[in-house]
Amino acid sequence: MYDRYKRNINYLRISVTDRCNLRCTYCMPEEGIPLLQHSDILTFDEIRDFTETAVNAGVTKVRITGGEPLVRKGIVTLVGMIAGIKGIEDLSMTTNGVLLTPYAEELRLAGLHRVNISLDTIDHETFRKMTRGGNINDVFEGIEAAKNAGLLPVKINCVIKTSKDEADAQAVRQFCLDNAIEIRYIRQMDLVSGHFSTVVGGTGGDCSLCNRLRLTANGKLKPCLFNEIGFDIRELGYEKALELAIAQKPECGSKNETGTFYNIGG
Repeated sequence: MYDRYKRNINYLRISVTDRCNLRCTYCMPEEGIPLLQHSDILTFDEIRDFTETAVNAGVTKVRITGGEPLVRKGIVTLVGMIAGIKGIEDLSMTTNGVLLTPYAEELRLAGLHRVNISLDTIDHETFRKMTRGGNINDVFEGIEAAKNAGLLPVKINCVIKTSKDEADAQAVRQFCLDNAIEIRYIRQMDLVSGHFSTVVGGTGGDCSLCNRLRLTANGKLKPCLFNEIGFDIRELGYEKALELAIAQKPECGSKNETGTFYNIGG
């Protein structure tokens, strides 16, 4: 699938839930969020059928996100349903890692290829404050479980404020070097002001190379994170929503005053 700027759109990010077991300061307000009704959230069959439609149209890479995808009941079953779609070359998941230990082996057996794990510090107290109560040991154990299960390569997503030379970012880098893990630095973004930059160690944030679409947990297909455009796959149908998202994918991100990271898989 090529958009009007001749970019090959072959990457689908699927937010399977707006819920999360952490309250990271840069992502979610301390008091929590107004959650979607269960009836608004896409069913497993809807996610699987839309993904198959997207793959038949040219998508080869699929990433499962949230919220935190591992809080979605039955997530291993869903991974298996998606993995069974012929044509997917890369099936991955972004997770905070807290719940990964008991799921890692099951996820690999279901067909998941690899994981990206969010980790912005290796200091226990800083992590607790940043996540408003999280235990970093759970993440460390999740990383080891992913490696042992063969969900490789394990990649770390490290959010930075301004530079990868920040103390926490450098400590995470050393942790990754010591544990044979890849690292990507993601500059802290602001949807409302339209502040974003290219991921260090990846291609995210480079609009000229953007090859992705995003499906929200309640079925809105978004051609751009930093844009308020979205197409309801339930109302429009899968093929029509895909057609419109490709046709109206902007050349570059601008800003998004109505979306938030926890509910659009950012």
